[in-house]
Amino acid sequence: MMEVAGPWTEVFEDSSLGGDDMLTLAAEVLPDPPSVRRSQPVRIASNRMRGGDPFSSVPSIPNPFPELCSPSKSSALIGSLPQPPSDKYLIRVYGEDVNCKSVWVGRRATARDVCHMLVQTAHCVDQENWALLEHHPTLALERCLEDHEVVLEVQGTWSPKNNTRFVFCKNYAKYEFFRNPTLFFPESMISDSADIGKELTSSELIQNLLRSGTCPEIQGFLHVKESSRKAWKKVYFFLRRSGLYSSTKGSSKEPRHLQLVADLDDLNVYSVVNSRKLYGAPADFTFCIKPPRNPTRVQDLKLLCADSEQTRTCWTSAFRLFKYGKQLQCNYQLSQSAPRSPEGCSLSYRLSKSEDTLVAMDFSGKAGGRVIQNPTEAESAEREEGRAWRRREALRCSLPNVNSAARPSSVHSSQPWFHGGTSRKEAERLIEKQGLVDGMFLIRDSQQHEQCFVLTLCFQLKSKHYLVIPCEKAGRKYFTIDDGVTLFIDLLQLVDFHQINQGILPVCLKHPCVCVAL
Repeated sequence: MMEVAGPWTEVFEDSSLGGDDMLTLAAEVLPDPPSVRRSQPVRIASNRMRGGDPFSSVPSIPNPFPELCSPSKSSALIGSLPQPPSDKYLIRVYGEDVNCKSVWVGRRATARDVCHMLVQTAHCVDQENWALLEHHPTLALERCLEDHEVVLEVQGTWSPKNNTRFVFCKNYAKYEFFRNPTLFFPESMISDSADIGKELTSSELIQNLLRSGTCPEIQGFLHVKESSRKAWKKVYFFLRRSGLYSSTKGSSKEPRHLQLVADLDDLNVYSVVNSRKLYGAPADFTFCIKPPRNPTRVQDLKLLCADSEQTRTCWTSAFRLFKYGKQLQCNYQLSQSAPRSPEGCSLSYRLSKSEDTLVAMDFSGKAGGRVIQNPTEAESAEREEGRAWRRREALRCSLPNVNSAARPSSVHSSQPWFHGGTSRKEAERLIEKQGLVDGMFLIRDSQQHEQCFVLTLCFQLKSKHYLVIPCEKAGRKYFTIDDGVTLFIDLLQLVDFHQINQGILPVCLKHPCVCVAL
């Protein structure tokens, strides 16, 4: 047995020790054990300000469930969100689908600024003819914002009860009345009191007034919806700089028969979507004038209906010119002076832009080319060029390396002008929404004829539809819109050809109807 003396006493038994032999060790004989160095708390100098966030030194952790907590009570969520720029405000802009995009804009950002920003972020092909649309789904109203309008001021007039939104889309007709005023302002609708110079014709008067940023007085019959009834009444209206007037006695212009309907300074003009079904309008050419603030009742809207699209376009264009005047002309000039980006344009876009610069040339002589001045000779040269083009295409398609596998029939499905199973009514609505200008087009599947397509083209403020029929020749499949006179191996070739050659169409294809998803 072994006993160790010290602060404690322990006895060890050892079989190697015989009998009662005992080994005693004094505690002081052994040296003191070395002191153990244990970890001590380290004081960290705090550089936090009094009352600061206790988690400010902790790295921000994204919150996996942001919908379960409020940003005002969750420091983790606050740290994971991007901080808003100074003097910036967040707005939501929808594409022509259900998707939307949040954009930071300045306090004085205009519709033009927002469109330029969205063109860059959405990687749009061209930089022109984009617009912001103010859409009221509840009231079925929409209007194109002017380029100079401040976006936040427009949004501030919206009622929280209505699901009003901004829509980013094409609008080719925003300033079309500056380019073709006689189409937008027919002589029959110009008031006699606007003839300030008897030696001027109506067309010259319109040109002079548009150059100065004004508009002639407009007159004509419109259907107006009575506020307390569902019936529509036909009334004669006058649109002047001082406001919109209605005649209480036929088409009389005497001051005692004129009644003020609205003051243009406090009103905006909207087009009405599906007015026949929603408001019982006698025609689809309905527009509305209302104050910027959303009315609480439908009865507060002033609904007007025209007999044709040209009449409605004339009234709405005159409203804009009377309200904004010279500012619209400045916006138009600014849009014309904006820098172009030809490197981002597609081939079809460049062809449509260069169409107005094409002239008929004759290279048959030995002295070089000459410009054909005679219109009859130029038309004959165009027909001859078309026949030569068809002969070249027929020879190219007869080559052995050209087959259906090399040019698939579904190659058109990826083109921006192809809209698949869009109905006739929806196609007309798309073209109307993006601007009724000559040459605007789209191609869609035919709903009445199997394996056929329909070319929808805008001409003189109307939508025309042309059936694209598939046919076979020499065992090959072609497409035609002129009963086989001109054959195309696919829809891309058809579009490329009619962007330069008019053919049986009233106008060449210029502006594709494009829907952009943000």
